[in-house]
Amino acid sequence: MAVKKSRPETEPKADSSSKSKVKSALRENIEAIVVAVIIAMFIRTFIIQAFKIPSGSMLETLQIGDHILVNKFIYGVKIPFTGGKEIIAGKDPQKGDVIVFQYPKDPSLDYIKRVVATAGDTLEIKNKQLYVNDVPVENEEYAVYKEPYFRYDRDNYPKITIPENKVFVMGDNRDNSHDSRFWGFVDLSAVRGKALIIYWSWNKEKFGVRWNRIGDLIK
Repeated sequence: MAVKKSRPETEPKADSSSKSKVKSALRENIEAIVVAVIIAMFIRTFIIQAFKIPSGSMLETLQIGDHILVNKFIYGVKIPFTGGKEIIAGKDPQKGDVIVFQYPKDPSLDYIKRVVATAGDTLEIKNKQLYVNDVPVENEEYAVYKEPYFRYDRDNYPKITIPENKVFVMGDNRDNSHDSRFWGFVDLSAVRGKALIIYWSWNKEKFGVRWNRIGDLIK
């Protein structure tokens, strides 16, 4: 009596189905990763970006090793590689804002400083004292710096008027800041965003976390 052989195609069909499920799961994972990358790039380009503070030009406001988040949406949504062309308009930087911008001498570098004067303002430094619209910055309207930092403006600067679409920026650590006193104005199109919050802070010298700084809003 002949023995009927089982169909050899039965097992391969199971293998084919299993492979199909694996491919489907792999494709779903790849799609999820691609979508996550696109969302992350969108957020980084247009909404929020992280920066690390490498120098002491903004002491005591920002310490070396502070990691900050910068609000890029507040000053408008700019199209990359178009020289600052906006697709959504935002407000202009205000006196006292701490901003991140492209360094005018080398746009590949990002700098962070404080806006001390905006378009139409007059600015002058006399014997280390900063005057905006002929008013010392420690007066109520311009009290954006805490002592002793407002005193350290280096040293004299002739009276000027800030042009349209420009801002004049300075570091809070005035005697150790390479800023508008040396290389001029910042164009609004070069402004990347406003410093928002410290989300991490690492003290390299003491090899430890500055827990008390994490979560501090930048003012």
